[in-house]
Amino acid sequence: MMEVARSGVFHPELFTFKEVMIIFMAVMLADVLLLNIFNSLGLPTSTTVSIVFDLLGASVCAAFYKIYVSDGSFTEIFNYIKSDKTITIISAILVSVVVAFVSGALIQFICRLLFTFRFKNTYKYLGGLFSGFSITAIIYFLVMKGAKGASFMKPEYIEFIENHTSSILWICFIGFTVFSQILVLVKFNVFKIIILSGTFALAFSFAGNDLVNFIGVPLAALDSYQTWTASGQGATSLMMDSLNENSHTATIFLLLAGIIMVVTLYTSKKAHRVIQTSINLSSSTKGEHEQFGASTPGRVVTRFGLGISRAVSTIMPQSVSRFIAYRYRKAPVVKGEVPLPFDYVRASVNLVIAAVLISSATSLKLPLSTTYVTFMVAMGSSFADGAWDRESAVYRISGVITVIAGWFLTGICAFTVSFLVCLLLNSFFIPASVILMLIVVMIIVRTNFMKEKTTETVALVIEAKGDNKKIMEAVSGAVPVFFDLQVECMRRTFENFFEDNEFKLRKARNKASNVLYQISKERSEYYTMALDKKQDGNAGTVDAKHFFYLAFSNMREAAKSIRYAIDQAVTHVANRHTIFGGEMKNSLLDLFKRVEKISQDMHVIAVNPSAQNVELLIKAYQEA
Repeated sequence: MMEVARSGVFHPELFTFKEVMIIFMAVMLADVLLLNIFNSLGLPTSTTVSIVFDLLGASVCAAFYKIYVSDGSFTEIFNYIKSDKTITIISAILVSVVVAFVSGALIQFICRLLFTFRFKNTYKYLGGLFSGFSITAIIYFLVMKGAKGASFMKPEYIEFIENHTSSILWICFIGFTVFSQILVLVKFNVFKIIILSGTFALAFSFAGNDLVNFIGVPLAALDSYQTWTASGQGATSLMMDSLNENSHTATIFLLLAGIIMVVTLYTSKKAHRVIQTSINLSSSTKGEHEQFGASTPGRVVTRFGLGISRAVSTIMPQSVSRFIAYRYRKAPVVKGEVPLPFDYVRASVNLVIAAVLISSATSLKLPLSTTYVTFMVAMGSSFADGAWDRESAVYRISGVITVIAGWFLTGICAFTVSFLVCLLLNSFFIPASVILMLIVVMIIVRTNFMKEKTTETVALVIEAKGDNKKIMEAVSGAVPVFFDLQVECMRRTFENFFEDNEFKLRKARNKASNVLYQISKERSEYYTMALDKKQDGNAGTVDAKHFFYLAFSNMREAAKSIRYAIDQAVTHVANRHTIFGGEMKNSLLDLFKRVEKISQDMHVIAVNPSAQNVELLIKAYQEA
């Protein structure tokens, strides 16, 4: 897989050391910028797609620049780019997304028919068999197929595996089936073993693919530098045909890269946000709030899907329909338990199928998007599981379309940005390098080390469920923060309205929309609080939940009003009406000063949120 970064997209033997280093530098800068933006938006994106199109954009630019400087014909561009291999890579990624969705849907449908949602009874008879099959599949695709290129796999090991494949598989299948069935009989949940094995396999599969995306280009650049220093030639005279040779990566680099990836996944709030997007779109639970709104393509696909569903229902025999409906009966929600996004059966299918697809493609040396394969398997299994009903389908489908559109956007943006960065580096190497590096560092620091105001509030709300004290802390912490954000929206609106600045007014409207979205999202947590009945015997907890609902409902209404007011301001300026002055302007500014005073008082009360302090503040406002 490392060869894709070194020589999979362009012919390195036609580029000098300096040109290759500019290509690699452009790829790294563009990749960091793009992935940071997508993660900030909470959208899953593909490191494979971004790295392939980054390499393509930068190498195309370098080739064009080389041809332009040498007064050659631009038709020679195809001599520099491996267009056939690039098309194969892109096609493999596209096909893998479709295969992932279909595989996830088909296998989940079969598993659900076998186990049903009330799987405790069928689990006694099929649990061991399902576990044996799943673990054997993981061993085959991960170890027997996927690990052939590992340094610890000696030729004699590989030869033994190839000569005894069927025997090994049968031994594994029978052994794990018997072992799992024994665990079932002693009332141990073997789904936990499947999920743990699937998680390990998926992590192993990701490491074989995403780790290359992470360090492939930097290591290719390091190899190029070492070749140049050893050659003694000039940077503009040494041709980099050495990149066509097989790479031998030092284990220490792989270990360090792996450690960085693990730490980042564990600590990055953006990574958690991306994970939450996948969970939201595949969840069987329904709240008041969906992450994505309805879109026209989503409505069209939903309408088309309903039409197909009706047609299939008409053709399908009634006995088959009744059988499927019987097997798809939902399990009753146990009082006091918060429903999970999906159960053990779907979790097992998601992990095993994704791991099998990724490891098998890696063994065939086909680069694919691990992110989108995992995502589409989850979407396929949730679709087959009936998680997308008529109440949520349009929102879920719109979300999936948004994520898939992000794939194409990633490719277009990666190509364009890396092309432009490469052009800047070719034209103004030293100043462009310094400026671009500073921009990248500034963006990374700003987005990763500067806390968002709402981060702590979100954590408080999530932890608050079922705990009277934590619910009150969540409210007292959230109200001042969100009120401050709304005051900031008002400040920007007044400033830009009186300056007749439509562009900045629209930015203020976007910020107000984001605040409204965040409040609505946290308000929807009330519905999962309401399902948690563990402490509802305590009247104080019930009152606290109701208070949480009222506080966030009032904040949402205030956010809606501010959003509407900014809308009117944008329309007023867009229509080029006269900007307010005189008494009207003074009245609006006076209103804003009062709101600012309320915001300051809220922070004072948040320190000591007693009923007496609130009453004193209300009395002071009434007398003012």
